[in-house]
Amino acid sequence: MRGRCFTPKLCVSELLANVISHVGEGTPVVLRLIREGDGRTRVEVADPDPHAWLILRHPGADEETGRGLLLLDALATRWGVRQDACGKTVWCELALPRTS
Repeated sequence: MRGRCFTPKLCVSELLANVISHVGEGTPVVLRLIREGDGRTRVEVADPDPHAWLILRHPGADEETGRGLLLLDALATRWGVRQDACGKTVWCELALPRTS
């Protein structure tokens, strides 16, 4: 179970990397980590660009990019995108054990 503590960090890293790569370096973001009562952790990254669509790709073996959302999809129990007038929020939920 010790390795599972890296899962939220990895998801945050991938979501922030997507903002930098696809919206632009220096883009203001809001990061939320929410621990739900049932043991789930929700990670949310909001940015002001409502037009940057997320596409789950299957890159070729020689491609250097395009695996971030595949990684998120493999780690999270579910994930998605919520759009509003101020931009979008990409979120994922992780089933993690409670720590004492």
